[in-house]
Amino acid sequence: MNNLTTFWYLTGVIAVLAGTTFLTRALPFLVLSRAANHPLLNHLGRLLPPIVMVLLVVYSFKNDAALSVSFLPELGCLALVAVLHLAFRQPLLSIVGGTAAYMTLVQMGLS
Repeated sequence: MNNLTTFWYLTGVIAVLAGTTFLTRALPFLVLSRAANHPLLNHLGRLLPPIVMVLLVVYSFKNDAALSVSFLPELGCLALVAVLHLAFRQPLLSIVGGTAAYMTLVQMGLS
């Protein structure tokens, strides 16, 4: 293949991939635009975020032995996140506070 053929081949591949990516991102919005206020979607929109958070917490703790000494720093940071969220209702503050506390414990060698 010469350089011009390679250029057009790569341009075609990139165009097809870009078009496919755009369609996979836009198609759900186009198809579900009429069902935006459907009760089932509203119910799922209310329930799924906490469910995903619980799954992430369970996944992050799955390799630690429950109630072992190495598990306590993670539990402390989890409790800090819960307290920050309940006190201030600011998700960003809760995430940053818990992450900072955990990273501090890791750097100090406590976790």
